[in-house]
Amino acid sequence: MSHSLQAYLLLTLAVLFWSGNVVIARLLHNDISAIALSCGRWWLATLILLPFAWKYLQKDAPILFKHWRYITLMGLLGISLFNTLLYESAQTTTSNNIALIQTTMPAMILVLAVFLYREKPGILALTGVALSISGAVMVIAQGQWSVLSEMNFVRGDLLMMLASLVYACYSVLIRKMPDIHPSSFLGGTFISGSLLLIPFFMWDLTLHALPQVNSTLIYSLLYVAIFPSIMSYLFWNRGVALVGASLSGFFICLIPVFTAVLAAVFLNETLLWYHFAGLVLIVFGFVLFQSRSATITSS
Repeated sequence: MSHSLQAYLLLTLAVLFWSGNVVIARLLHNDISAIALSCGRWWLATLILLPFAWKYLQKDAPILFKHWRYITLMGLLGISLFNTLLYESAQTTTSNNIALIQTTMPAMILVLAVFLYREKPGILALTGVALSISGAVMVIAQGQWSVLSEMNFVRGDLLMMLASLVYACYSVLIRKMPDIHPSSFLGGTFISGSLLLIPFFMWDLTLHALPQVNSTLIYSLLYVAIFPSIMSYLFWNRGVALVGASLSGFFICLIPVFTAVLAAVFLNETLLWYHFAGLVLIVFGFVLFQSRSATITSS
């Protein structure tokens, strides 16, 4: 399998698992606070990951300590802030709004790449961005653009916009990852991000009671700890390393499509024409963007 195909597969799976995370965040918004859910997710994910990553962490310890500022920053952006902001936004806004706002991430990544790495997007690249975002919006608007004017944007939407910017920064900065094993990077960022969540959790305990433990909460925590955490981050980081942040960002536009598919499978909702039309626009925009003439990178 070529590096490009491998990257596309990994990025697609990462986004699929994140789509499930959005659904669960909304499902549990009345049962657990955003900070408690984020802490439960990342502390559990770290405990699951450590036995597998320990030998790589030991081997790469000198490099990790040398680049501790970078590892801490990536833990703050990708672990502590992004997911807590996403879960907090789910307290007051809908999963559709969350998915809609996340479609701005490819454009954010593109702009950040221009400033940080002097990437110069061509006309095809910009057209591809516009088409993919339009496809994602079509899914959320259910094929009727008037639906967008009827959507109510609240505090959670602003938090989700901030979360998208945070993760766009994380995605762009992955290019600066030191030469270490992916499990070492993941372990380092999980540990730093989880530790940074501790003071927020202590503060949250003064505002909210601990959630009632039941089977739904246990299964949800296991899912978010394993799939959108360990698996998605491994897949996403590897995909970005192979094809770059700008191209990888396009896969975020698949979140509304995957969310609709998951709802059809698990909630018996119906897939309609606009789901497929949106997917076609996203794929066509992706094809335009990844063409050789779409993006010119200057050193």
